[in-house]
Amino acid sequence: MPILGYGVYQVEPGECERCVLDAIEVGYRSIDTAQAYYNEEGVGAAVAKCGVARDQLFLTTKVWISNGGYEKAKASIEESLRKLKSDYIDLMLIHQPFNDYYGTYRAMEEAYREGKLRAIGVSNFYPDRLVDLCQFVEITHAVNQVGTHPFLQQGAAHEIIKKYGVQHESWGPFAEGKKGMFSNPVIQEIGGKYGKSAAQTILRFLIQSDVVVIPKSTHQARMAENFDVFDFSLSEADMEAIRGLDEGTSAFLSHQDPAQLNSSPLCTEERNGRMDYVQLGGSDIRASRLCVGCMSFGDPASKMHAWTLDP
Repeated sequence: MPILGYGVYQVEPGECERCVLDAIEVGYRSIDTAQAYYNEEGVGAAVAKCGVARDQLFLTTKVWISNGGYEKAKASIEESLRKLKSDYIDLMLIHQPFNDYYGTYRAMEEAYREGKLRAIGVSNFYPDRLVDLCQFVEITHAVNQVGTHPFLQQGAAHEIIKKYGVQHESWGPFAEGKKGMFSNPVIQEIGGKYGKSAAQTILRFLIQSDVVVIPKSTHQARMAENFDVFDFSLSEADMEAIRGLDEGTSAFLSHQDPAQLNSSPLCTEERNGRMDYVQLGGSDIRASRLCVGCMSFGDPASKMHAWTLDP
């Protein structure tokens, strides 16, 4: 498994194929997607067109909560294979520690034995859930993918993950730039010594901490920048300085806090039905593709239109 890969979370389905092709052109060979990202087909199309042999690529996807349980998970694995245009998936993860994840894992173990999955693991499993699952499965988890970045380094979890022979992988290594990640003076000063950006310094820190990283960008220049992290090493003093930034709290949500989970966009979309979003121009604003129009509603007495309806 490459220690540096390309993630496609929040990459619009219509953009995904182009982005993955750009990433592969840069040199990425590991691509991380998920059923809940709704862009597996874009990844599959890119893999089919890229010209790189399939055995030189490493594809990861994840079983979503609504596909939890043996039967649904088994069917969803087949669907992911179809969308990815591949007869095997290199790594399949349980996306969240909810629903019948034991049944999901049994379906993944079965697909592993059939050669459809080369490795299986979990995502967002806190140490207690990870240890519990490790005790009662036949095939050991290859990976636990958890939110990890300089402000949430998962030190205690990392030790437990390694104790059970599992690879620690980070999603959100930049925390989407929250809390001034890229302008942090410690990170900037360390990066400046090596002529590297804050993003490159963060990735190098995680890689030297034995954490697999999957940064995401839709811009090929930034993909190339993120990939250019193997020509320098941080000193132990640099590593210790960045370790000192750890706040121990997520920039997103806690999977152990019911209130946060209840309001999480992924969970609310799951309850209310899938919603597709589109990015507005070059901004960071994402709007739903479907909206309610109010043109015909108003005060009929205004005589604005003959068809005006009283709401």
